[in-house]
Amino acid sequence: MCVGLSARVVSVKGGSAVIDATGARRTVSAELLDDLEPGDYVMVHAGIAIAKITDSSENESNQIMEQLDEKSTGNN
Repeated sequence: MCVGLSARVVSVKGGSAVIDATGARRTVSAELLDDLEPGDYVMVHAGIAIAKITDSSENESNQIMEQLDEKSTGNN
């Protein structure tokens, strides 16, 4: 199973973007996406921003990740 990470774009320069994923910042490739701007939300997989997502998609992704975390730690 492949899992993407949703993150907010902090800055864009050339073909790279700095993203913030729940407080952790890192640089990813942004070459697959056109018109990427700070404040956009993206889905990241294997260090590559693969799709823009909406705020509602971001919230849904966070809820799913929290549920998976609860199940893995036995806090359900």
